[in-house]
Amino acid sequence: MPQSLSKVYVHLVFSTKHIEPLITEEVRTKLQAYIVGTLSELKSYTEAIYANPDHLHILCTLPRIISIASLVSNIKSSSSKWMKTNGTPNFFWQDGYGIFSVSSSKVPIVKKYIENQKAHHQESHFKDELREFFKQYHVEYDEDYVWD
Repeated sequence: MPQSLSKVYVHLVFSTKHIEPLITEEVRTKLQAYIVGTLSELKSYTEAIYANPDHLHILCTLPRIISIASLVSNIKSSSSKWMKTNGTPNFFWQDGYGIFSVSSSKVPIVKKYIENQKAHHQESHFKDELREFFKQYHVEYDEDYVWD
């Protein structure tokens, strides 16, 4: 095959430093738009995004030309700078992240889940949510090193 083609969907999740609720409703949609623009520049298509006060969910494609670490680093560094210049000077993302593969047949389900974040987090805390992802995806982890 002379051409390299791919379509890999990922669900990316990470929190603000110390899970602080620093993303206000006033800035949420602007931050989301900024991140979608960053992803677009990286040749990643965003299916869904939702910025909770203390963490972020993104369903997007993984570009074939960059690594997961590079994708996440670009999103975090640029959006952190954006938040600092837009009224949250002490804004930082947590050091780590969770990223999970999504089958193309499951994209609508994950998209709906992300779009329903506001209601979901009226009943569930971010830590419990992430623990459930680890369980579903059989990710081994050490509680001492997940939260910062």
